[in-house]
Amino acid sequence: MRKYLTEKTIEEMVLLAQNGDKDTQDYLIRNYQPFIAKTISEVCKRYIDQTRDEEFSIGLTAFNEAIFSFNSEKGSSFLSFAKLVIKRKIIDYIRANKKIPQVVSLDENYDNEQMENPAEITVSKEKYMEKRHRMELREEILAYKEKLKEYKLSLDELTVISPKHRDARDSAVKAARILYMDTEMRNSVVRKKKLPIKELLKKVEVSKKTLERNRKYILAIFIVLNENYMYLKEYLKGVGQ
Repeated sequence: MRKYLTEKTIEEMVLLAQNGDKDTQDYLIRNYQPFIAKTISEVCKRYIDQTRDEEFSIGLTAFNEAIFSFNSEKGSSFLSFAKLVIKRKIIDYIRANKKIPQVVSLDENYDNEQMENPAEITVSKEKYMEKRHRMELREEILAYKEKLKEYKLSLDELTVISPKHRDARDSAVKAARILYMDTEMRNSVVRKKKLPIKELLKKVEVSKKTLERNRKYILAIFIVLNENYMYLKEYLKGVGQ
């Protein structure tokens, strides 16, 4: 079942759920919990514990409601729509319970009574940021997997086709950077979802055979460069430049 779903966009999965596919509904709710938690965190201005915070249960319910009320004909993506539904539900919950989210800066100065153990507070801050980064990375990877589907690619496939040697990887990433930096080629890839081999050959120093062999990997790197993937882009720093 899971392998079958990885071949579909999230909008296609939502439609399956709307048509009564309970397995797909459960799959969506289970796999998008990091997205739900991050959305709630943006409203509550704090880290959301998925096992203890009541707000997370509200968010799960809101996400499920979004699945059945989403209409693709209105133009927005499902995740944008779901984020709006979740935030509205959380705001309603906060108002109903008179809970006012407080924005607390991690750099805030504490007086002596508040800061009896500075080392403990520092560790607490670090743990908070670590949890937040992990959550945001998981959400980013989920978004990347959805974008890969648009190009008929998958993460599992990339682990197989990725160049084994560093020089080959660097060369492929460099080709992806050249592709991304050229406005005409970039627009062509976004529109057609395929590599413009003929045009790219004029810009790179590799053979047609090499480009074709690494076509899928170059496309995958291009997607990272072309989208707002803050954490995934970190892995490409200094590569292919």
